[in-house]
Amino acid sequence: MITEGQVLDIAREAIYMIITCSAPILLISLLVGLIVSIFQTVTSIQEQTLTFVPKIVSVFLGMMLFGSWILNQLSGFIDRLWSDFSIFLG
Repeated sequence: MITEGQVLDIAREAIYMIITCSAPILLISLLVGLIVSIFQTVTSIQEQTLTFVPKIVSVFLGMMLFGSWILNQLSGFIDRLWSDFSIFLG
């Protein structure tokens, strides 16, 4: 039977996995947004689509670059959960 401690450990590991897998894409989006906003401030251009297009392109490039790493991390986490499944059942 699974205990409360084991449930909390799985939840903690899942939250940590979410943070580590999303961090590269979020950092890319943050950096591109910062660069575009500095560019907009310097040139006094206040076009809304100017922020959206570079961000979405950079996120797609980041997914292509980090996608295999993210998939390996998530697959490893799921493999660990399934391998411990018999332990959780008791």
